[in-house]
Order: sequence, then C-alpha cells, then structure tokens
Amino acid sequence: MNYLEKLLDGVAVEWKTLGEVTDFTNGKGHEKGITENGKYIVVNSKFISTNGKVAKFSEEQICPLFCEDILIVMSDLPNGKALSKTFFVEENDKYTLNQRIGGIRVKDNNILFPKFLNYFLNRTPQLLKFDDGASQTNLRKDQIQGVIIPIPSLKIQQKIVAILDSFTELTAELTAELTAELTARKMQYSHYREKLYSLDKNKVQHLPMDDESIGVFQRGKRFVKTDLISEGVSVIHYGEMYTHYGTWADKTKSFLSEELVKNKNLRVANKGDVVIVAAGETIEDIGMGTAWLGEEGVVVHDACFSYKTILNPKFVAYFTRTKQFHDQIKKHISSGKISAINAKGLGKAIIPVPSKEEQERIVAILDKFDILTTSISEGLPKEIELRKKQYEYYRDLLLTFPQDNL
Repeated sequence: MNYLEKLLDGVAVEWKTLGEVTDFTNGKGHEKGITENGKYIVVNSKFISTNGKVAKFSEEQICPLFCEDILIVMSDLPNGKALSKTFFVEENDKYTLNQRIGGIRVKDNNILFPKFLNYFLNRTPQLLKFDDGASQTNLRKDQIQGVIIPIPSLKIQQKIVAILDSFTELTAELTAELTAELTARKMQYSHYREKLYSLDKNKVQHLPMDDESIGVFQRGKRFVKTDLISEGVSVIHYGEMYTHYGTWADKTKSFLSEELVKNKNLRVANKGDVVIVAAGETIEDIGMGTAWLGEEGVVVHDACFSYKTILNPKFVAYFTRTKQFHDQIKKHISSGKISAINAKGLGKAIIPVPSKEEQERIVAILDKFDILTTSISEGLPKEIELRKKQYEYYRDLLLTFPQDNL
C-alpha cells in the first residue's frame, strides 16, 4: 500500500451540502463605479480566469471578501471553461464581487479547511450539469449551495492541502521552466529562420514575388462563416489562418457544399500552392502563408490569396513568416478596423530564389524547429500538457473518497 492509499485508508468522511457549512454572497454590478484609486479590487470572471488583478472600486464596502474566502464564476457561455471555476483568496487585499461572481466563506474553520474546500470545488463536476450547451448558463445560489462535499477530519484535510500545495508549486515551477525553454527555442527558431533567408544577393537571385517566372497570385472569392459545414469540399476561411493552420496543411478544418462552390464559382488552390492571409485585426497578422499539400484542391476565402509558384511551397510559407518579408509588405498594408493588403502589395516583396536543393535543405531545417516548438504530440508543449495531467490525476486521487460517486 503506497502513501496515498495509507493516508485515505479507512478515513471517516461526513457528507454535507455547501449551504450547511458555508455562507454565500452574490456579486453586484460595479461598472459605473470602477476607478483606479478605490479601496476594493473588483473581481470578474476574467480575474478568476487569469488570476490577475483589475481596477479598484470607489465605495467603502460592497460585497467585501478577505483572506481565505473562495470566489466562484456563476455565468459562462455554452460549454465554456470558466463556469464554476473557483479562486482562493490568499492575499490580504480586499475584494468586491462584480455580478455573476459568487463569494463562499466557511462558517467554521475548525470543521472545514477553506483551501481544502477550494481544491474540491475546482475538481467536482457537480455544477457542470446545469450547462445545457445551448445558451449562456447562469448558476443560481441554491444550485451552488446544493453541491455535496466530503468532510474528513481537519488533520486529513490539512495533509491533503499540503500535498496538493507542494504538487501545485512543483508543477508551476516545472511548467515555468518548460515554458521558458519553449520561448528560448522559439527565439532560436526565429533567429535561424531569418538567417537562412538572408542569402547573398551576389550569389543568389532575388525576385519580386509577383515576377511571373516564379509565381502568380489569385484572390479567393467570398463566402461567409454560416456557409461552413462539417463535410464536403475542403475550404480555408481566413480567420482559421490565425487559429488553426501552420506552415503547411493537407487537410482542412471546414468544408462547403459542392452546390455552393459551383453556384458561387469559388476559387481553388491546388497542391503546391501557398495560401496567404490578406486581412486581419493588426498589421502583424497580415501575410502569413500555409503551403497546401493536399491531393485535392482547397477553396480559398476572399480575404486570402493563393500563390501558384515554381518554388518549394514550404520554402515560400516559411519565408512569409520572416521579419524580412513583413518589413517589406507592412508599408503596403491599409489600416483601419480591419487591416488588409492586395496582391500588388504582396507581390512587391523580394524573395531569395536559391537552387531547388538549397530550398529543400532550408525547409528540412525549419521543419525540425517547427515540430519541436509547435507540435502538441512532439517536443516541449506535450511535456507541459503531461505535467498538467499528472497534477490532475493526483488531485483527483486525493479528493476521491469511498462514498464519492459524484
């Protein structure tokens, strides 16, 4: 029997509702009273999601919470990740709750250790049953107070908290180290990417991207998000270029009906073309390219261009993610609510044109960096995810008692 099994072996557990052992406070709307110089820190769902502090409230006392209270998110969008998330107040700052944030205060700390309760509440799925996935979920006070919680002896609670605190600290340290390593690798990746494309103009030909000897731009045609379906003709929507696609793709996230593609005479990028995004919220968003390597063609949105080229498509896609490329195109980007660039502006960018073998060598090097820094199945991001899952496993093990079938 290991240490954790011995710790919980034969432990007597009393089960009570949250309403029996805690007091609950509803937040109030504070939007009109927020000021930087107030006495209370206003807590909203963003605060709990990021553990960050926000503006302070100007009035003396509204829904105040102090050290060792628990804050809970009472409202979230369908299938959101913040609903019922809790945050333990460990500092001596004074908080006031915005609407749809609840405050939980343990009535007797000699019976229930507040931090133990917070760990349990962040683990239990009891409140998620109220999320119907169809509309915004708003938890009620009686639903929260109806949560059933285990209450072992105070000694056991404190031991569990000590273990989880230690594990949380170690996990945070390791995650910070891995994140720092990942950041360093990304900087190294960026450095070598720039260096690999800084080719001597006396030895390697450099041409504008719209030079017909190397490539031609074609703008996509308009369709809207509501046209997207789960199966059909492969399509890339411009918004997905920022959230889903990397330097290459052979499958799409979204599809359109054959009928719509035919009726609207939508335009297609073929295998070996590069899809380049041409609109976004900031100048930095513009110009990222994805090499399309799928056997079948892919429909392209009108906020993107397909670039048909004799160059290695991944060589071009990596180039569109360099500072060298963006420094050239940013002066041609029109700014407004949405920033955009046209084919003429993209075409003015000068790209190095080394031999086919040199292009392949550069792509091979950058592919290795790309896998290391961005793949969730290989490299450091996977390690960070494994550490989080390990923490969750031990947390659940420590907070699952013999009668806990919730």
